[in-house]
Amino acid sequence: MKKSKFDFFSIRFKSWLYFIIFTVLIVSLIWFLQMFFIDHYYEEMKVKETQSTAQMLKTKYYANPDTFETEAISVAIKNDIFIRLDTEKTSFVYTPNNGGSSYYSYYTQLYRAKETLRASKLKTISTIIEDDSTGSKLLVYASYMTPNSPRNDDNILFVIAPLYPVASTISILRVQLFYITIISAILALILALYLSQKISIPINNITNSAVDLSKGNYNVKFEGGHFTELDALAKALNKASYEMQKTDFYQKDMIANVSHDLKTPLTMIRSYAELVQDISGNNPKKRNEHLQVIIDETNHLNSIVSDMLAMSRMQANTVTMNKVDFDLVEAANTVLATYHILAEQDCYTIEFNSPKSVYVNGDVSKIKQVMSNLITNAIKYCGEDKVIIVNIKRVGRRVRFDVIDHGAGIPEDELTHVWERYYKTSVNHARNAEGTGLGLSIVKGILTIHNAHYGVESKEGSGSNFWFELETVKAPSTKTL
Repeated sequence: MKKSKFDFFSIRFKSWLYFIIFTVLIVSLIWFLQMFFIDHYYEEMKVKETQSTAQMLKTKYYANPDTFETEAISVAIKNDIFIRLDTEKTSFVYTPNNGGSSYYSYYTQLYRAKETLRASKLKTISTIIEDDSTGSKLLVYASYMTPNSPRNDDNILFVIAPLYPVASTISILRVQLFYITIISAILALILALYLSQKISIPINNITNSAVDLSKGNYNVKFEGGHFTELDALAKALNKASYEMQKTDFYQKDMIANVSHDLKTPLTMIRSYAELVQDISGNNPKKRNEHLQVIIDETNHLNSIVSDMLAMSRMQANTVTMNKVDFDLVEAANTVLATYHILAEQDCYTIEFNSPKSVYVNGDVSKIKQVMSNLITNAIKYCGEDKVIIVNIKRVGRRVRFDVIDHGAGIPEDELTHVWERYYKTSVNHARNAEGTGLGLSIVKGILTIHNAHYGVESKEGSGSNFWFELETVKAPSTKTL
C-alpha cells in the first residue's frame, strides 16, 4: 500500500505549527523581558515601595507617636530595611535585627544623604549608591518629616533598602525559564496535536461523506465535531443531501410521468394517423374526427414541452419580463373564456366573482399563465360537483385572486410541498392525474418574480383554495381629444 504524502498545507499541520510558533514567541518575550529589563524594573519598583513605606511611616508618626516604634520595627523586619528617625532631641534606629553590627556601615551613607537633602531644593531625595564594605547597591531615601520644613530642620526620616544582586536573581530566573520553556513546548505540542485532531478529523469525515454524496449516495450522513461551525456545516450539508435526495426522487418520478404522458399521445397520434391513412381518408366525417384527436394530442405534447421549457428558463434566471399596468379582471375574463367550451362539453361550472376592474403592474402573459395553471389544476381535482369558484377582491392595497374547488383536498403534512418541482400529492397520485408536476412550481416562480404573496389553504376531504396577491396601482387616466 502506498504511503500517503504528508500535507504541509493541511489544517492539522498548520494549526500545530501556529500553536508552536505562538508558544515560542510568548516564551521568547518572557526571556527578553526578564534578561534585559529585570534590573531596571527591580530598582524602579524598590524606589516606589520605599517611598510608599516612608510616607506611611510619617503618617503613622504624626497620627500616633506612641505606637510608631512598634510599627517601624514591624516594617523594618517585614521589608528587610534600615529605618532611622532624627528629631531635634534624639535619633531612633529600627533594623530587622534590632541594631545589629551589619548596619553600622550605613551611618556614613546617612550623613551623605542628610547633606544632599539640605543642599537640595526638594523635601525628599532618593539615590542608589554602592556600599563600599559589601560591594552591593543600596537605595538611600531621606525626607523631611513635614512638607514645609526649612533646610536646617533636624526632623528627618531615613530609609536604607539593600538592593540584592540582580545577577544572581537573573541566573535563578534563567534556570527556571529553561524548565518553563521545556514544559511549555511539550504542553503546546500536546495541545496543538489534540486541537488539530479535533478540527481535522471531522473535516476529513465531512469531506469523505461529500465524496460519497457526489457519487449519488444520498443516504450519507454528515457528522460535525466539537465546534459550532463544524456542526452548522454538517447540518447544512445534511439538509442539502436531503434536498438532493428529494429532488432526485421527484426527477425520477417526473421522468416516469413525462414518459407516460409523452408515450400516450405519441401512440394516439400514430394510431389515428394510420387510421386516416388506411381507413378514414375518404370519409370526411371520420377523417375529421381522427384528425381532431391528432390535433388534441399534439396540443397535449406541446403543453408538456412548454411547461418543461418554462421551468428550465426560471432555473436559469433567463425569464424575460415585460411589466405594464393592466386590468386583472379583464385578464381573468380572457383566461376564463378559454374554458367555456370545456365547461359546456364536460358540464363544469366556473363561478367568477370580481369587482368591475382593478389594476396591477406585471407581465400580463405571465400572470395569465398563473391564473390558467391554477384554474386547470382546480379542474383536475375539483371533485364530483365539477364546481370551480374564481374570486377577485381587494385586500387593503392589494388585490387577491382565489381559485377554489371542492375536491379531495391536500393532506396537511403535504401543503408545504405542493409548490416544489415534480411534486404531486398522495391524493393526486391516487387520482392518476395527468401532468408533469411543474405547473405549481411555474406559478411559484412567476409570482416570486412579481414579489407577490401566494399560498394554499386546504383540508383533506374539503377541497382547496390556491391564491395570490399583487399590489394595486392607479387606473390609467383616459383623456379624450
